[in-house]
Amino acid sequence: MLNPLAIPGLVVTGTDTGVGKTLVAGAIAQWLRADGRAVAVCKPAATGCVRRREGLVSEDAEFLAAAADSAHPLDLVCPCRYLEPLAPAIAAQRAGEPLDWEAIARSIRLMSRGSQIMVVEGVGGAMVPMDDQFLFIDVMQWLGVPVVVVARPSLGTINHTLLTVEALRRRNIRVAGVVINRYPPDQTPAAEETSPRAIEKWGKVPILCVVPEDKVRRRRGAMVPPIPAAVAAAVAQVDWWELAQPA
Repeated sequence: MLNPLAIPGLVVTGTDTGVGKTLVAGAIAQWLRADGRAVAVCKPAATGCVRRREGLVSEDAEFLAAAADSAHPLDLVCPCRYLEPLAPAIAAQRAGEPLDWEAIARSIRLMSRGSQIMVVEGVGGAMVPMDDQFLFIDVMQWLGVPVVVVARPSLGTINHTLLTVEALRRRNIRVAGVVINRYPPDQTPAAEETSPRAIEKWGKVPILCVVPEDKVRRRRGAMVPPIPAAVAAAVAQVDWWELAQPA
């Protein structure tokens, strides 16, 4: 349904919904912009959007666009938007508006022009249904760029992360590594302390960085820039441009 990205890129997925994909994707885009790159950001579909005068708006897409200093309009950054906070396939069915793959392809094509790299944020986890036929893991396979897996640090993350990595590898999708997000800064419990090393050992996958728990500014519940300094500093330990290059 989608062609491989014509420029270098990264897909940011998560072990689950609510693990902080948007924050990490935004921090990566901000790092690339500060590195002098022309960055495009894309969230192919979003649910739980807000209704404004101009229609449905993805607040995650707004955050990504601000972090990347993107000049692209939000309807390109996020071409498919739904009101209910459900999996895209279900939200689309309930809204009576099928997912528009042509709109997604058009957005990616147009934003690739004049951009050096694209950061794509997923919807929920790898196996979230996009429509009646395809899952988000299909999107990652089509785009053909490395995938960054965002995981939580708490108990259970080893299982969730290893399952995600295994699912990606079964599709021959290149896993760039794992980002542990919302790591407690003080008095780290045993699960949080030992999970990163266990994920590296059993998943044979690098932990790219560990992002500390930090307060992100919010307005009416939605994240707003700037990205906290501690988050930006953690993400800056990785050369994301190099990581996005073809193997």
